[in-house]
Amino acid sequence: MSTFTTSMFDSIKEALNKSQSQSSFRDILKFQPGNSYEVRLLPNMKDPSNTFFHYYTHAWESFATGQFMSVMSPQTFGERDPIGEARYQLRQRGTPEEKAKAEKVIRREQWLVNVYVINDPTNPENNATVKMMRYGKQINKVIADAIEGEDADQFGPRVFDLTQEGCNLRVRCDKQGDYPTYVASKFLMPSSVPGLDETNIEEIYNNVTSLEEVFPVKSYDELVEVLNEHFHCTSSSVPSPSPQPVVQETVQTPDSDLDEEVPMEFPNDKKEEDKLTVPDDLLEGLDDL
Repeated sequence: MSTFTTSMFDSIKEALNKSQSQSSFRDILKFQPGNSYEVRLLPNMKDPSNTFFHYYTHAWESFATGQFMSVMSPQTFGERDPIGEARYQLRQRGTPEEKAKAEKVIRREQWLVNVYVINDPTNPENNATVKMMRYGKQINKVIADAIEGEDADQFGPRVFDLTQEGCNLRVRCDKQGDYPTYVASKFLMPSSVPGLDETNIEEIYNNVTSLEEVFPVKSYDELVEVLNEHFHCTSSSVPSPSPQPVVQETVQTPDSDLDEEVPMEFPNDKKEEDKLTVPDDLLEGLDDL
């Protein structure tokens, strides 16, 4: 007689999580060099401070299997990161071979925001839908300047407004060497969004994704297992590095929005002031829709 075991249940949960994760990834816009995209940023009306999700990832090609690895860094949430710790220590005190391996682990700083798609030339089926936009430092500067920087007087809350008073973000994706660049991206003058009225505007504002739930988050011990298997190429336990004083190190990489500069912050230096938030008063008036 067959028995439903705990391991079977765990396999079902793992498959479900993978399916949900893949579904979320399909809702992230993909930019192709040589194209311009237009979107309208969407606020989180229920919790404006979570309009943006600012996070860090580690990415490398597994030294055991050759598969591409990408995991979220716990530093996103101000917690210890075994992969960042190991990478830092090997870069500082490892053998030449270990240092070369550590250099291949890329730490990326990225952001995520909900958007209403005005024009997606490479995937027109995305037009007039709510998607997520993942971006790096170049686009983040454009957004930050428009919200609270040198362009705030011109744009400000208009970047979140779906009425004719709102402003589209034009994302221009070009190629610089082997890397994409987004330096030509900018906000446009106010314009209406075809097909929107008060009824569907409210529906769109209520249809945003909870950004912190998009990517799977592994525990410290789970990341140690990933580190052992895909970096150290061993299943044996590797002692966790002891916490070290905070060190700010910058690795120079090509000027692209994926990896312009990869800051190595160790082990727990994600500052609250680095988080781009949307104050409640900036959205004043939008919640009346």
